[in-house]
Amino acid sequence: MTQEGPPVTTPFNPSDPLDIDTLLSDEELAVRDTVRGFCADRITPHIADWFERGELPAARELAREMGKLGLLGMHLEGYGCAGTSAVAYGLACLELEACDSGIRSLVSVQGSLAMFAIRRFGSEEHKSRWLPRMAAGEAIGCFGLTEPDAGSDPGSMRTTARRDGGDWVLNGRKMWITNGSIADVAVVWARTEQGVQGFVVPTETPGFAAPLMHRKLSLRASVTSELILDDVRLPASAALPEGTGLRAPLSCLNEARYGIVWGATGAARSALETALDYAKSREQFGRPIAAFQLTQAKLADMALEVHKALLVALHLGRLKDEHRLRPDQVSFGKLNNVREALDVCRTARTILGANGISLEYPVIRHMANLESVLTYEGTSEMHTLVLGQALTGTPAFRG
Repeated sequence: MTQEGPPVTTPFNPSDPLDIDTLLSDEELAVRDTVRGFCADRITPHIADWFERGELPAARELAREMGKLGLLGMHLEGYGCAGTSAVAYGLACLELEACDSGIRSLVSVQGSLAMFAIRRFGSEEHKSRWLPRMAAGEAIGCFGLTEPDAGSDPGSMRTTARRDGGDWVLNGRKMWITNGSIADVAVVWARTEQGVQGFVVPTETPGFAAPLMHRKLSLRASVTSELILDDVRLPASAALPEGTGLRAPLSCLNEARYGIVWGATGAARSALETALDYAKSREQFGRPIAAFQLTQAKLADMALEVHKALLVALHLGRLKDEHRLRPDQVSFGKLNNVREALDVCRTARTILGANGISLEYPVIRHMANLESVLTYEGTSEMHTLVLGQALTGTPAFRG
């Protein structure tokens, strides 16, 4: 028989109904609050306009400011990187994507793809040349893996690298490359006679071009590019010494997917907060729509999914900090959190009614962005099959 303790007197916090903040350290809370303040001051006042215009005009300036805050490659060690915990990095991604998915993508591609690839697979020359500048936001990186005919099946890439004397010569195209047109360095994956190989490609190299991709209706406040490699000649030292085989780029994608687990939750939180505020102020039939049962049911369901997603992200972050996080667990988080975030945004849109499609509110912007997040770094179908294989022991990727 247990003895009851004193009654709980702490008031219910709609912003943190499960008291998840109590599970975070002071340092983690400080990182979260710093990034939240930066976004509120520097990005939120402009993001709807950037999205409507379909551009990120301050990308390089923002990168330098983020570098000063230690946000670029923040979970990496050495070479000017902050070396924070995985949870602290996740919280930063959450706050960045609560502002906009495109802003989080800039940081994710810089740190979890380009910088991680160089840090994990590069030579000492690569690391010392690029990582300090990239951590400071003085150099921008991109990651060239996806191709017009090789998305979910990167092993079928057509970009090639052939030896010519002591050099490598690269030819091919990459598509949907974040940061490509503003990048100073590209990590490019190509097929060689020995298999897939990664290369560090300075973007001023002759034969390299990165034209912007236009007519997007998602991730509009983000630089999205095509990479064109036309007889790009590189010295032998451009090859990533440890970046051989398909497992190398896939491990980079796993780093980026981890950030998405948190980031998508931030977009969902923003939509929930917007819907809740709107429901309490919008009156119909003589009272706020928050007083109607159907609206309360929507808000309750949204709160359940947002904070369950946050618990999933936090648990995966703790596993990552303990070096126990498995790729299929990242798939679990990416599949669940993005899918539920998209549903939360759609539900929030119904609460806002016609105002839900206006850029005066962030909901439709988050909705449109999450349609891309659902697809990139592994489609929902692919992550479903990853989990299916983990559950059954049987792969189903090829029919």
